[in-house]
Amino acid sequence: MSAHPVSVRTPSRAVPSGGRRFPAVLAVLVAAALAGSAFGAADPATWVLETVWVMLGLPLLVLLRRRFPLSGLLCGLLAVHATVLIVGGHYTYAEVPAGDWVRDWFGLERNPYDRFGHLMQGFVPAILVRELLVRTSPLRGSRWLAPLTVCACLAFSAVFEMLEWLAAVTGGQAADAFLATQGDVWDTQWDMFCALIGATCSLLLLRRAHDRSLTRLPAPGKG
Repeated sequence: MSAHPVSVRTPSRAVPSGGRRFPAVLAVLVAAALAGSAFGAADPATWVLETVWVMLGLPLLVLLRRRFPLSGLLCGLLAVHATVLIVGGHYTYAEVPAGDWVRDWFGLERNPYDRFGHLMQGFVPAILVRELLVRTSPLRGSRWLAPLTVCACLAFSAVFEMLEWLAAVTGGQAADAFLATQGDVWDTQWDMFCALIGATCSLLLLRRAHDRSLTRLPAPGKG
């Protein structure tokens, strides 16, 4: 994961209208999916716990869209991650139908949607952290950029596991749907390992695409 110098041009003030509309379209689609997922949710409390990140993050990104617009690649990844959280909240992670199909098809012992969710917990935040560091810190072009990005993702994953622990302590068996351990005593370790793999793969696969996306950023105040 050695870093190469990251070249980020001064954001162009002439942004195609399609590029300006892309984040807005994604925000509307995510908001609609979030609202629709509340109806018929398998466990309303779990739905709130799983989707609270979307409830908090979406308004924040909308409020900051002119002051600190995000790259198109990051916007797309955040929308995908929000969808993963919304689906997991609607069904609960252990009961997502797509996960059941994968479990049955490959003869697995458990629904793997939770593992996929934690891979995404590393994959998407890695690009978010990288973008923040590239644009707001002296780490642009530094060899420390990739390792510190992965460390930040692991720290977030650890905090999330502590939140799950808190939910288990305060909610008892009522928190089982949120924890989605499915009887695995090593679930916490697997979750953090999946986040590590996701963050590492994200940087290896998307670094160049992210650099290109950063060069196409709209100028602040021109979203």
